[in-house]
Amino acid sequence: MATAVDIKGEDQSLGPWWLFLVTGISWTIIAFVLLALKPGSAVLIGYLVSIVLIFAGINELVTLGYFEGWKWLRITFGVLCIIAGVMALLSPFQTFGMLALFIGWYLLFKGLFSVIMSIAMHREVRLWGLLLAAGILEMIIGVWAIGYPGRSSWLLIIWIGIGALFRGITEIVTAFTIHGHRHDPPYATA
Repeated sequence: MATAVDIKGEDQSLGPWWLFLVTGISWTIIAFVLLALKPGSAVLIGYLVSIVLIFAGINELVTLGYFEGWKWLRITFGVLCIIAGVMALLSPFQTFGMLALFIGWYLLFKGLFSVIMSIAMHREVRLWGLLLAAGILEMIIGVWAIGYPGRSSWLLIIWIGIGALFRGITEIVTAFTIHGHRHDPPYATA
């Protein structure tokens, strides 16, 4: 099975590593902005959620060309994020409980995806343990978000911010993994 960092013997097969660095830094900035916000209304939170989801979906679809394996899962995840983002944009007055529940499910599936990818790529990726830890933390926060009955705007912003931060870390690790593979000596053939 092909993975995100299969070496084909040509540098172009990996795509521009800096794209993942830029998206990772963008996610990190979004996370810090979200975590610094003082939410005042449900409308503001609805718009923030929609922007984050649309950005996540576009990010998945743009980086799709740089991965060989699991394309169907990336396409599904990207399209679902964009659809959910547009739905949140069209009705920003959704209750905090519904948004928190959706974010909980998002973090749960995103964490599961990160755990699966880290295990599948553990031989090719040097920092696979960091991706595994981020995925496990995302799943824990997702389960907590789904099961916590007293949702509020503060908790929702924290969940979204932490999810964006984990996404940023994942993208930055991917960038440096791809960049590191470009500088590795070619494998000896027997």
